[in-house]
Amino acid sequence: MKSISERIEELGLTLPPAPPPAGLYKPVLVIENFLYVSGQGPMLPDGSLMKGRVGDTLTLDEGKAGARQVALTMLSTIQTHFKDIDRIKRLVKTLGMVNCSPDFHDHPLVINGFSELMAEILGNENGVGVRSAVGMMLPGGISVEIEAMFELHS
Repeated sequence: MKSISERIEELGLTLPPAPPPAGLYKPVLVIENFLYVSGQGPMLPDGSLMKGRVGDTLTLDEGKAGARQVALTMLSTIQTHFKDIDRIKRLVKTLGMVNCSPDFHDHPLVINGFSELMAEILGNENGVGVRSAVGMMLPGGISVEIEAMFELHS
């Protein structure tokens, strides 16, 4: 199996800049063999965030693209704050939050944008973990926010 950094290069992916913390928290935290990543928004290469409400100003596909962008943002945050992205063994847990209209009900389909990219990078076995997907209002009007937990290689 190729390393994460090799897969990112092979897939031609570009990581956006890691966002600065927007409050009093750690972007990443390691406890034993687990890496916890605080909620990440969909940061674009120019440093701006994707904004909008799915089911209102954004389509399901635009929301899904936002979730995919969060995956890239999260990898950038891990690389910036943890440094050794290739120590990630597997995705354990994902909490996906979708900024959506009250009548939008396809939150899992939006968060698939994140999950599908993680599976492409880590493989189907290690890139798919347990997951929740919910709808809510998000800070700054961002379209998607995702936090995750990863197991690390010893």
